[in-house]
Amino acid sequence: MKTKTFLITGATSGIGYEAAKQAVALGHTVIITGRTQDKLDAVSAELGVKAYLADSADLSAQFDLGEKLKKDKVTLDGLVLNAGVFYPSSFVEETPEQFDQSFAINTKGPFFTLQALLPCLAKPASVVFTSSIAVHKGFVGGAVYSATKAAFEGMVRTLNLELADLGIRVNSIRPGITATEIQAKAGMTKEQEQALFDSLQTTPVGRELVSDDHTGAILYLLDDASSALRNAVIEVDGGYCL
Repeated sequence: MKTKTFLITGATSGIGYEAAKQAVALGHTVIITGRTQDKLDAVSAELGVKAYLADSADLSAQFDLGEKLKKDKVTLDGLVLNAGVFYPSSFVEETPEQFDQSFAINTKGPFFTLQALLPCLAKPASVVFTSSIAVHKGFVGGAVYSATKAAFEGMVRTLNLELADLGIRVNSIRPGITATEIQAKAGMTKEQEQALFDSLQTTPVGRELVSDDHTGAILYLLDDASSALRNAVIEVDGGYCL
């Protein structure tokens, strides 16, 4: 892969962090975003990358980010729309506020982030969306989360048509159950996390996934080797959905 410039949203932990770390190790210029300044500062210092505070749910922050990048004369060869949340809730307990928050971060956020950063994207450029196996695999309490990811995947088809003349292509990865901060943020106890991970010993990969399991797929979709792909989905689930 030629040396490129990538921006990865939600890169202070989990999959986004590992993708940024690996991209830096390969010699690429990486820019990260996050919604917590302390974490951004720590990761920025550790990886030697430029960082911008930008909450995916705050549309004004996304457009401010676009203006800052233009002012700094940044041209992006790749954009990883990775920022997302999982707020598990049963159908009967889901509230309109929780519903709107999930869609604001997981669907509306990446949509308008891409729109805001469009002037900064090179021609050609690759956009990678971090989706989820929840798009086609049911999980109790995950109805809204599944819908948020499926909604953006549904948009990708049209985005590939509308952005084709700009040389922009959009593809997705669908991570399986991965050990990140998402479990704790979803309210799971350590015991519940361990029970979940133990249940994955029967999958072909024989364990829970870790964030670094997904970096290869992300970097491939950012690479010129995947330049013919449009609306492709790489499912990295360790065989969970077989």
